[in-house]
Formats: sequence, C-alpha cells, structure tokens
Amino acid sequence: MTNETARTGAVGAPELRDLDWDAEAAAFDEEPDHGLRDPGVRAAWADRLRSWLPERPADVLDLGCGTGSLSLLAAEQGHRVTGVDASPAMVERARAKLAGRDAVVLHGEAGAPPVGEQRFDVILVRHVLWTLPGPDRVLRHWRALLRPGGRFVLVEGVWGTVHPVGIPAGRLAALLAPLSPDVRVERLSDDPLLWGRDVDDERYAVVATV
Repeated sequence: MTNETARTGAVGAPELRDLDWDAEAAAFDEEPDHGLRDPGVRAAWADRLRSWLPERPADVLDLGCGTGSLSLLAAEQGHRVTGVDASPAMVERARAKLAGRDAVVLHGEAGAPPVGEQRFDVILVRHVLWTLPGPDRVLRHWRALLRPGGRFVLVEGVWGTVHPVGIPAGRLAALLAPLSPDVRVERLSDDPLLWGRDVDDERYAVVATV
C-alpha cells in the first residue's frame, strides 16, 4: 500500500486504501483526469495549472505524482519539476513520460519526500493529502520545503455519500491559515472538462502563498 491512495477520480470506497498501486500503474492513465489523453481534458488541466503556477520558470515539487501527467504539463510550461511517488511502477512510468524534460522523478513517500535540503517555489499535490496521517503535521513539513514567497497548490475533495472520504475545503483552508496569509479556494466540481464527465461531489483547489 502507498500513501497515494486517493488518486482515482472515483474515490469513496474504503477498499481503495488497500490497492496495490504498482499493480494499478499499467491502467492508471485510462482515467481521463489521470492520463489527460483527451485533448479537452488535457487543455482544461493545462489552463488551471497555468493559473496556479508562477508565470516565471519555477521549481515545482509534485508529490504523489503518479504517472507524471501534471508534472509533464508543468514541465511543458517551462517549470523545473521534481516528482515523488511511493510506487516504483508509477515512478517508472513518470520517468518515461518526462524523458527529455527538465524533470526528475524520485521514489519516496509524499509525506516525507526524499529531497534533502532542496527548496521549491511550488508544492503541487493532487488527491493525496487526505490519505496522510496528521495532515497538519504534513503541511508544516511541506511548508519547510518552500522558499519564501512559495506556494501550495493542493487539489483535494470529498468523495462518496455513505462513507465520504477526503478533506472539506473549509477544513483544509483552516489547516493552512497558520502557514499562509493568503489562502484561496477554487471550486472544480462544476468543470466537467477536468474530469471527463459531470461530477457531483466536492472537488476544489487551494492555492496558498507563504
């Protein structure tokens, strides 16, 4: 089991916590918002990412990067990207996807990325934080990896109705308040192009500058 247990856009079943992500890696990109193979879905994520990331080239740390689809978009927009994933199979696919780009993909846990003393302008995380024990502690650790003026870009949500899982936007904003004077929540549920279909659960991004 890896920490990146919320990567599927259809999260909600408790059994997802027990998925073998190495085994899932081969089919991971078949989900529209994972592989970004549909031009419309890819363009929608590229547009959002462009609005969240700095205009100048920046050092981006993509935690729980999966097969590297968001890392690739960031690299295509001129950023220097470090991806981290706990699944060796995901790392292998991300490295292949990012070959020839200004990017490196490391094997490691999202909550404690193996980046040493390196610091970043952006920490990018999608559908990962809610799975990590002690999200407040994790956010403080990630904060220490950001340069002054850096930013969090956190894409999260709440999935399921009978046994909902995830982090509500209000709770995540509250967790970030002691770390950032500027926390902005952007609703994503009402943009079906991001997911390849209509969705009715809570999906959002938080951009917080430190």
